Amino acid sequence: MKRLLVLCLLLPVLYASGQKKPFYQIKDEIIGKAIAELDSVSSAPGSAFFREISESNLSGTYVFDITLREKGEVATVFVVNEGANHIAMQNRLKDIVKRYRFGFRVPKGKSYKFQYTFKF
Repeated sequence: MKRLLVLCLLLPVLYASGQKKPFYQIKDEIIGKAIAELDSVSSAPGSAFFREISESNLSGTYVFDITLREKGEVATVFVVNEGANHIAMQNRLKDIVKRYRFGFRVPKGKSYKFQYTFKF
């Protein structure tokens, strides 16, 4: 009976430890992972990111400066190629990117800026 109780108490701990996001510290590795993840979710029909883009009927090429911070949050999104696309579509994509959460963590208190080109 004691073993069953111990097993029941340890199960949530094991489950919680398996749910942590990967942690990266090297700038080039963080930017590489962020770009690879954006490539993946913007072309994967099953992702919520792709679904939002499809529902918004976005088309064209958009270049953004994206700043990533701890817990995979997007801190800022700035438009680089102003005037090339319709402003409403550009702002819609900017909002979608701003809400996105990356599947990894970065060092606390640090932010990483990179440029990404979306092509639809």
